[in-house]
Amino acid sequence: MPATLRKITAEDITPLAQFAAERKDRRVALLPTKRLRRVALGPHCTFYFESFETLLFQVEEMLLVEKGGAEQLVDELAAYNPLVPQGAELVATIMFEIDDPIRRETILNQLGGVEDDFFVQFGTEKAKGVSEDDVERTREDGKTSSVHFLHFPLTPAQAAVLRDPTVQIMIGCDHPLYAHMATLSPATRAELAKDLA
Repeated sequence: MPATLRKITAEDITPLAQFAAERKDRRVALLPTKRLRRVALGPHCTFYFESFETLLFQVEEMLLVEKGGAEQLVDELAAYNPLVPQGAELVATIMFEIDDPIRRETILNQLGGVEDDFFVQFGTEKAKGVSEDDVERTREDGKTSSVHFLHFPLTPAQAAVLRDPTVQIMIGCDHPLYAHMATLSPATRAELAKDLA
């Protein structure tokens, strides 16, 4: 299936008993890919770049754990398919991971609107993150969510740069209280290039 039309379907789902038997080995096999797709940004934030494979595994995990059958599958596909990269974009789940609940509350209260400030920078050009439209991530009181789902639409030139090792690519955030940048490693760049058509 072309990358521009990639969706998880019922035909992609491993039968529950088979998945339960294969789960440990499949998780171990997926770990190197997930490590490459995980990029820390500053002290509290992590980008988890999604792919068809990472999301398929997540859907199958949810089905195994919750055992909701065909009805749950419909809900899981509706939730996760919008995050499958569509050939001209990168997609990331961005998480603020702060163990201490009081500190977490304090920091998230200061970062209202942060979902509008994430980007991927290709040399001097930025691809701004676009939020999923399903849920408002900053409350009226200004507190942001600890989880954000963002699409980074790429121009053809930016997609080409992802494959060009001579140009630096970084992720970043422009929020005045969380201004950080991190460089993508060559291995991460090669992995993310697989999401492109």
